[in-house]
Amino acid sequence: MSLKNWDNKTWLSSRDYIFSFNNFLLKNIDLNQNSQILDIGCGRGKILGNLASKLRLKKRPIGIDIELHKDKDKRIIFKKVDAIKYLLKNEKKFDLILIKQTIHLLEFKEIRRLLFLCTKRLQPGGKVMIFTLETSQNEIPTFFRMKKKLKISLNRDKQILQFISKLHPNNLLSRFSFKVKITRRKYIKMIKNRYISTLLNFNAEDISKGITEINSRYKEQLQFNDKLICLILNK
Repeated sequence: MSLKNWDNKTWLSSRDYIFSFNNFLLKNIDLNQNSQILDIGCGRGKILGNLASKLRLKKRPIGIDIELHKDKDKRIIFKKVDAIKYLLKNEKKFDLILIKQTIHLLEFKEIRRLLFLCTKRLQPGGKVMIFTLETSQNEIPTFFRMKKKLKISLNRDKQILQFISKLHPNNLLSRFSFKVKITRRKYIKMIKNRYISTLLNFNAEDISKGITEINSRYKEQLQFNDKLICLILNK
């Protein structure tokens, strides 16, 4: 499974999105220039790099991902490695461990192991922040088959959130929302690049039919809210 395009030239890599997302982080956790941060599933590391600059971190944050991107952010230490393997081998402690829209790619037993290791690697007062797509009021523009598959994925996300809440009953829940404005043409290009995991197994014919639907259903300018649920785990 490959998600090379999830944060590549989309609203997820825009300056406004990164600014808004990092402001959300800083409202929910106290960080300073001495903070040590790990991002699991960091993509190109643009969010993490911006956060490093914003806080003027003394030590570069660490981003891990199974994809090696050529244009990864130079403000972070990037490691191409499996998250569980990294945490097993490295006993470094962190003030923030960020898991943004990647937890759904794991099996339940892997989630249990990952979160056990994450909480062990927290500094006193540290937090694990887990982000998933909003499961009940999602506004992502879709075509019929994409919507059907996304619904299945969101139902699994809901099960994952319930599973995590049972493992960590003292978690805090918050929500992040970003208003997206994008042309239909650019959004179609994102669909062609399979920017979301729901599209990964779609063949060329599925994508072509989906684009036809998008062209007929949506206006030339798309506006919607990209909504995320955030679970915050303490040590």
